[in-house]
Amino acid sequence: MTTGTAGPAILVRGLTKSFGNVVALRGVDLEVERGVVFGLLGPNGAGKTTLVRILTTLQRPTSGSATIVGLDVVRDASRLRRAIGVAGQSVAVDDQLTGLENLEVVGRFHHLGGAEAKRRARALIERFDLVEAAGRRAVTYSGGMRRRLDVAASLVGEPEVLFLDEPTTGLDPRSRLSLWVAIEELARSGTTVLLTTQYLEEADRLASRIAVVDHGQVIAEGTAAELKGRVGGSVLVVQVADRSRLDAAREVLGRYGANPHVDESTLDVSVPMSAGAGAIAEVVRALDAGDIAVSNLTLHQPSLDDVFFALTGHASEAETPDAGERGEK
Repeated sequence: MTTGTAGPAILVRGLTKSFGNVVALRGVDLEVERGVVFGLLGPNGAGKTTLVRILTTLQRPTSGSATIVGLDVVRDASRLRRAIGVAGQSVAVDDQLTGLENLEVVGRFHHLGGAEAKRRARALIERFDLVEAAGRRAVTYSGGMRRRLDVAASLVGEPEVLFLDEPTTGLDPRSRLSLWVAIEELARSGTTVLLTTQYLEEADRLASRIAVVDHGQVIAEGTAAELKGRVGGSVLVVQVADRSRLDAAREVLGRYGANPHVDESTLDVSVPMSAGAGAIAEVVRALDAGDIAVSNLTLHQPSLDDVFFALTGHASEAETPDAGERGEK
């Protein structure tokens, strides 16, 4: 389906969503141009899945507005569903059908004739490197193959906008890389992709623009380079030798940069430093004066992990899902 409308692929203004006393979205504004991969980055519980469920007409917003290719997510919900594709966190594959049959069935759901459903199914089987497994029942597929089949199914209707909600969660590195390549090919073909992810390296590789979401709000937006630039300078990482000296090391590093981050699993303390390499000797002297033994010390360019911590004050993982991720209506 082609709507023929001009303007952005996705336009969100002041979107809120509450579940009783739980506020999942707090006035989200978002604009996604056509034909790009747009990354929605944040931990579980940030509100990403609630936002996607509203944009794909599965939930109604409490207030605000959202349009996809010019169609309102509430008023034009029926038409909109024909313009979008969705691959969620759970793979929607019928185990008892073959890979090819799964795609043909989706084609019939889209009211395609038998010949056209078969044509699109075969084309997608080739596109997602599932030719050798096309005649096998999906129950025999690996996790990575099932995920590729699920994404392929979301494309049978040739959507203008594809929503991928944490599509690589639980995949091994090889399967994740394979799906990344497929997503890159989609963008080159002109499909607009909104990708939600917890994996910072995934957003860094795939997305031309990224919005960082935390506690139901967009707290930063830009290219990966622009977001990294907000950290400024370099990031100093000090690994202490004695766990009991982590707090002391954080206090020392806090003199040279804002909001030092302590990783108790690795005994690392990291901090952005605008002064760069020239300050390392001074830091080492301060650590030595504080009787803080160091196992390792490195200076590197900011990553999206550093950006996320600098923006939110916490790591990119979270303990609890948001209301939309729990399936509340």
